[in-house]
Amino acid sequence: MEQPPLQSTPVGAFRFNTDSSKMEYYDGNQWVNITSDSVEVQTGGTRGLFGGGCTTPGGANDLHVNTIDYINITTTGNATDFGDLSVRRDFVNSLSSRTRGLWAAGNDPGTAGLNVIDYVTIPSTGNATDFGDINGANRCNGGISDSTRGIFPGCNGGTNVIHYVTIATIGDSIDFGDQYVAAASGGSVNSPTRGVTGGGDAPAYTNVIQYLTISTLGNTADFGDLSAARGLLTGADSATRGLFLGGNVPGTDNLNFIEYITITTLGNITDFGDLTTASGQVGGTSDCVRAVTAGGRHFGGQMEYVQIATTGNSTDFGDQTQARRGLSGCSNGHGGLG
Repeated sequence: MEQPPLQSTPVGAFRFNTDSSKMEYYDGNQWVNITSDSVEVQTGGTRGLFGGGCTTPGGANDLHVNTIDYINITTTGNATDFGDLSVRRDFVNSLSSRTRGLWAAGNDPGTAGLNVIDYVTIPSTGNATDFGDINGANRCNGGISDSTRGIFPGCNGGTNVIHYVTIATIGDSIDFGDQYVAAASGGSVNSPTRGVTGGGDAPAYTNVIQYLTISTLGNTADFGDLSAARGLLTGADSATRGLFLGGNVPGTDNLNFIEYITITTLGNITDFGDLTTASGQVGGTSDCVRAVTAGGRHFGGQMEYVQIATTGNSTDFGDQTQARRGLSGCSNGHGGLG
């Protein structure tokens, strides 16, 4: 039987994880994968991608798009065209490793929900390729991932079902477990070991924050609460801190909230600052240093950023290639990758 260590693990200690077959180091809170690649080598800094969305508020003239654009998160400036998703959709959900970005589910005009999973190779540009199907169409919470596994919680418009894929392969999603509170259109953040979702507006508005362990299978557990029940928010993260940005509450389309949690602990959310432009249905991504939001229901097309390790209001980053809401972001350097 394995015995506990005689003394606490020192920061910077190394080990070989026999479950994942990866080398890891201890950062003072958790074991983090060691990678032999870097985003500087791949893309000259962390690349953030935003895919999908809709260019009008809704109704009969709803215009869903398949646009993918990208930014270098370490700089500021306008987005650049990357390519196209295989289908037009909003309420799409994304996740990524250092090399692949995936978008799953979502809505298209006249369609109850889409079950398509697309992927792109982040260091290149080009159109998305079919990955497989997600066993639950329509809206999900934001995607969760580490370097190996991608998880989509709450798909099928707010059921409690959680699905996962292995990012480096292709194929249909597999059952992971259940959310203890059913929710879709909430935000998600991740460390290399833990995924956390907050809020949601389907099947009902909720302020619940719930978490799971990425490398295992099973149900979510209670983490704490948002400051208010809300949906259509987004998440962005470092390896230790998760931010929840924007959203809406019943009767209010756009919120300017930025709030944060420490992912490695449990507890309620803390105020971080305000977005310059209040909005729901924003896309979010990060490079462990900066969190960037794009688009939203105000249809201004601007992107904004904050420094994750501090607190304060957002700053202008640049403009999207196409103003839209209901898009979803990913990157090759987010908190789930360490």
